[in-house]
Parts: sequence; C-alpha cells; structure tokens
Amino acid sequence: MNPTVRKLFFSMLFALSVGAASAQSNPSHPDLVFPTEANELSIFSPISMGIWKPAGDGPFPALIIVHSCGGMKQQIDYWRKESIKRGYVAFVIDSFSSRGSPSCRPAPPIPMSRGVKDLLDAAAHLKTLAFVDSSRVATVGFLWGAMVGMLAGSPKYVADVAPGLGALKAAVGLYPACYFPPFGTSQGGELLRPDLATPTFLLLGGRDTETPPEECLSRLPSLQERNAPVEWHVYQESTHCWDCKDQNNQRWSPPWAGGRAVLYQYESRVTEDSAERAFAFLDRRLGIEKK
Repeated sequence: MNPTVRKLFFSMLFALSVGAASAQSNPSHPDLVFPTEANELSIFSPISMGIWKPAGDGPFPALIIVHSCGGMKQQIDYWRKESIKRGYVAFVIDSFSSRGSPSCRPAPPIPMSRGVKDLLDAAAHLKTLAFVDSSRVATVGFLWGAMVGMLAGSPKYVADVAPGLGALKAAVGLYPACYFPPFGTSQGGELLRPDLATPTFLLLGGRDTETPPEECLSRLPSLQERNAPVEWHVYQESTHCWDCKDQNNQRWSPPWAGGRAVLYQYESRVTEDSAERAFAFLDRRLGIEKK
C-alpha cells in the first residue's frame, strides 16, 4: 500500500481512537447491554451478540470474540463453535451495530478506546456469571478486534480509557495492524505498547496487503527482547481474512488502498491451523490441562 495512502487510512483510525472522555461520556457511545444468561449453541444460533456455553454447569474458561471492521461475519460463527468444542464459554460482543453502523464503512462508528472499554466491560461481566471461571477470561479478535485486544494489554492505556477495569488473562489477534501514525495535534503510536502486560499471540498473513505483516514484524522482536509476553506466527502464503469463508476471492478497493484491489482468499487448512495454534496458546496461558 502506498505509504501516503496508508497514513491517511490509519490517521482516520487514530482520529476515531483517541480521547478517553469520548469513550466514556459520548452519548452516542453508551455502554453495551450484555446478556445475563447463556445459550447452548445450535444450528439456529444467530451470529449476533450473545453468550454461548458448553453443556454443564462449569465453571468454564471464557473467550470474548471481537469482530473485525466488517462486523458480524461468518468467521464469528467458526470461532464461536471452536470455543464451545474446546470447552470455553464464547461471549460474542458487537461494538458497532447499536452505535450507528454494522461495519467500518465508511468509518468505524466508535473510537477504538470505546472498543477497549467494551472488551474489558465484557470481561468484568463474565466474571459475575457462576458458570465462568473468573480467573480464566481471554479474547480473540480480528483486525479491528485484534487491535482492541492489543491495546487492552497496556496498563497505561487502560488506565486512561477504562480506569478500574481489570486485565484479561490472554489475547489472540488475527491479521491486525500494529502501528498508526500521528494525526493533527494528537500523537500517533503503537498498538503494541511498550508496557504490554497481557500475554498476546498474533497470527499474520505473509500476503496480506490490507494490513501488511511487516508493520508488526518490525516491532515484535524488540518487544519480545524486552520480555513482553508476546508471540506470533506468520502464514507466509496467506492473505488478509484467511478465515473468511463468506468472502472467499472477494476483491475490493478500500478507500485506503489507493484504488488497488485487495484480495481475500479463504483457506480451510490455515483456518483450522489458526484455531489449533490459538487454543494451544490460550490453554497454556490460562493453565488449562487437556485430558
């Protein structure tokens, strides 16, 4: 992607991501209303905000699933099913629909700071439920949701946008951006903050032209050298959104791509491997021993 065009795009994201006050007091960004009961997953379960759990009383570890810029897409259903199959409560949150737009087109309806508060509010809510193991709450996110999860791992950032809320036990992010540039009078900065404290695992696509992996790969080794709890894996031949079955072979020209088409290619093998790697990481970080 042309550097100038990328700067414009991520400047837009940054403009929508700053300001703790807007995250907490803007009347168009009210707190989400979370469900108080869980359902058991079936073929009739809608792809919407809700809590689904394995059979039994628990308590179970829980995974908060945070959507991409595309909103509530098919990939949500895949990861929800995987969570339940592997013994996790799946809490799908929808930060966009009730706030003016189901997706990032033409722009996200909320700042990223509000998304961080949504995520940590969801974690606090889960910890009140008897069937959830309150010591084992984590997140998996996609693009926008992955970036939210990364920021939620920074104690300094959380202190600004969601004071008083606790940290997650672990975070997994698929095909995120890792940096946004300065915009206007605001400082730009890292989505992978130097004070990252939440164990974080990033899955990246080597052929991703929407959020090229180089922006993460140029930062991850030095962060790891500073003993930050971060890990990553690159699928060298994969594009952005490799787990988006409903968008296979979709070509479109995002405003930030300078007219160039971006290709999504669904890969079932990589999607399955992503789940294996993600849940192996989560089980290890949450101290879950599989029988």
